[in-house]
Amino acid sequence: MKTDFTEVQRSNPLMQMMEENLRKCVHCGFCLPSCPTYSVLGDERESPRGRIYLIKDMLESRDAPNTETVSHVDSCLSCLACVSACPSGVDYQHYIDYARSYIEDHHQRPWFERFLRSLIVYIITHARFFRFVLRMARFAKPLSRFFSSKIFSVINMVPAELKVEKITNTAKIFPAKGLKIKRVSLLMGCAQNVLRPSINEATIRLLTRMNMEVVVTEGVGCCGALNHHIGKDSIARDLAKTNIDAWLTEFDQRGIDNIIVNAAGCGTEIKDYAYMFKDDLEYNEKAKKISNLTKDISELLSEHQLPSVSLSNQPNIIYHDACSLMYGQGITREPREHLKAVGFELTEIPGRHFCCGSAGSYNLLQPAMAETLKDRRLTLIDKVSKSNRASILATGNIGCLMQLASGTGLQVVHTVELLDWATGGLKPPN
Repeated sequence: MKTDFTEVQRSNPLMQMMEENLRKCVHCGFCLPSCPTYSVLGDERESPRGRIYLIKDMLESRDAPNTETVSHVDSCLSCLACVSACPSGVDYQHYIDYARSYIEDHHQRPWFERFLRSLIVYIITHARFFRFVLRMARFAKPLSRFFSSKIFSVINMVPAELKVEKITNTAKIFPAKGLKIKRVSLLMGCAQNVLRPSINEATIRLLTRMNMEVVVTEGVGCCGALNHHIGKDSIARDLAKTNIDAWLTEFDQRGIDNIIVNAAGCGTEIKDYAYMFKDDLEYNEKAKKISNLTKDISELLSEHQLPSVSLSNQPNIIYHDACSLMYGQGITREPREHLKAVGFELTEIPGRHFCCGSAGSYNLLQPAMAETLKDRRLTLIDKVSKSNRASILATGNIGCLMQLASGTGLQVVHTVELLDWATGGLKPPN
């Protein structure tokens, strides 16, 4: 693909990456059928290839991005299915991230849109405030139809009940039950520990039974993914730096073998810290170290023997791949193997895998498309459930869990909750 960037633009390392990506694209169109938004709308501007052209024109013009281009970039889920489909190795993940950052710096959104985007991300990433807002929002549910579509969507995603977290995001040590074989730091997450604290509790119970010491590292907070994906790169980088410093302090003073993440979206972001800081002289090596230490919970479990199974008559399970786990981290085999190893009968969802529409804060900022994608995913899931009498839907990401649970009568749980239950832990909550 021919490009027309100035020498000044080409002096920017990020722009060099953009141009290199553009030249890899051979217009083959393999990305089109893999893209959820293109499959719904049939509009090439709503496909990875179309967005690549729009972003290229936006950067070459050097003018403020127009509203049309912004809308097509905003509607991308960053599910990364196109990255897996691309035969040319186009790094669409970082291409779309840079475009969002560029838009954030050069485009003036309407004031209410700016306010809503910032407010949603701020609330979700501050646990105490998030819990308070969720409690207040429950009282607004009866009036939600009188609000705008986006406010309506936000309010109606509020769960009917909030469990009190037993483990807060402050420094703690959970000793191994037997002879310690590893010391790992668990990322508690932002939304997850408010919406479903049982995921972290199950993770800690399972790992300590496997003779691992689990620590909650002081100073570690939001991974930065939500800010990163709406173009607020400076905030995302600051959050990442705080986490990097905190984990390295833990590593240097007391030692950790791995950083464990049980929210797939967060894991994808932290594993990408090395790329985020590749041109940062101070944080380049630090970020690489943290990214290399980071594992999804399913990766860690694959390296060790699971505890003995203590549950009989395990129910039939439907497994949903979170995009951030399947495409972002390339993990599909491990969760399935673990579930089968502890006795669950696994049922696959037929047909092409498309995003459920959660995608971080996407279902709050793009509610119409998110609802369409959720309904399409649940239609297939419900067919499987009826034919195989499956009553539980398992996934590896809190966003997918909440999104799918809002539209199905099935019990939706995290994979690690099932593994904990089958090996002596608690039954996952409804």
